[in-house]
Amino acid sequence: MVGLLEEKKKVYLKTYGCQMNVYDSDRIIEQLAQKGFEATPREFDADLIVLNTCHIREKAAEKVYSELGKYSNLKSKNPKLKIGVAGCVAQAEGNEIIKRQPLVDFVVGPQTYHTIPTLLEKLTNGQKVVDIEFSTQEKFENLKLTEGKEYKPSQFLTVQEGCDKFCSFCVVPYTRGVEVSRPLSEILSEAKTLTEYGAIEITLLGQNVNAYNGLDDSKKRRDLSYLIHKLSEIDGLKRIRFVTSHPVDMTDSLIQTFRSNEKLMPYLHLPIQSGSDEILKKMNRRHNVSDYLNIIKKVREARPDIAVSGDFIVGFPGESDRDFERTLEVCHNVGYASAFSFKYSPRPGTTAFEKKEVPEYIKKERLTVLQDVIRQHQSSFQKNLVGKTLPVLVEKKGRIEGQVIGKSPYLQPVFFSAASALIGKIVDINITRSESNSLSGNFCE
Repeated sequence: MVGLLEEKKKVYLKTYGCQMNVYDSDRIIEQLAQKGFEATPREFDADLIVLNTCHIREKAAEKVYSELGKYSNLKSKNPKLKIGVAGCVAQAEGNEIIKRQPLVDFVVGPQTYHTIPTLLEKLTNGQKVVDIEFSTQEKFENLKLTEGKEYKPSQFLTVQEGCDKFCSFCVVPYTRGVEVSRPLSEILSEAKTLTEYGAIEITLLGQNVNAYNGLDDSKKRRDLSYLIHKLSEIDGLKRIRFVTSHPVDMTDSLIQTFRSNEKLMPYLHLPIQSGSDEILKKMNRRHNVSDYLNIIKKVREARPDIAVSGDFIVGFPGESDRDFERTLEVCHNVGYASAFSFKYSPRPGTTAFEKKEVPEYIKKERLTVLQDVIRQHQSSFQKNLVGKTLPVLVEKKGRIEGQVIGKSPYLQPVFFSAASALIGKIVDINITRSESNSLSGNFCE
């Protein structure tokens, strides 16, 4: 019998959620490519479909089941089609996924997706496989980049996974496990491979990336500021970023790295979630508003032009009108260059799940007000860039003939007219216009 991995096959992979899932999906595709698979953008062409899922947003599991329901016709037309669910919904739901949707052949958590090629070889005679063990280090030991592959100019690199904070609204500790940091040498090796084959910007990823404390070759623990310093010694690497950070892990050494390391971009994503100390306590955030604002003050002293981004949850159980007003006060105080904001949605398994919720209409009203304030400050930040010349990393062609798209130091997309030969280079762009979420300008030849 010819096995699934012995023929030239196509894989369709759909990614939900965060940048870490994007990184994971890239590694899954590379693994499967080594087994003879090629990626396809069309699920109806595929011999293998994988959904790499996220459990953070409301009704995440139901969205996955809805997506799976669309594939029943594909499975009936192609009985050899294999369907898998990976990621955080897989970790949270486990065997329940196969019970609710029998067309699924395998389920793997975010720590076991490296086993997919092996699992495919086991899928014979209708066998189903579920693997949701926590084995973070084993996963990374088995994920090797493809040497010789051409990588895009900007790449993600996971350096830390999991979370020990147990915020009362969050499922990450239950789906990604405890905080685990990859060894320093492993990260440096991966970064060198990425830069050797095309990347000039790397974004370091982690659920709490600034909690990084990986071992060096002498078995000494090293923090994120040390890792950034070592990465900056790689000649081909021009830009370094990191997301997402937690305020309690924002050390002075990391803050000073924004001042001392020119390769570290002037952008910091630092969620606060609420401007009310009472709500922060209920969220189990382990910091108060004063702590957070003091960090922002120190960061801006170290790097005055830095763009600060944040996360907010409105309508958390017990949030009063005054609590919400304090959140708006924080927004005005910080002046975010960008921010993500969401209505609170209960997540099964979290400590806030059974709490009495704020009425939905109030959550909607508060979210609208908050997002208007965020947009005001984002617009102000971007308009202040008009007339300035920024170094822009050119990443891809635009939709318009002769247009390319790049990335500013502050993470905004920048549109301008230039030859596609500039892709992969950092060029100076005179900013002439600010849109709601992007900039445009002229190439300074």
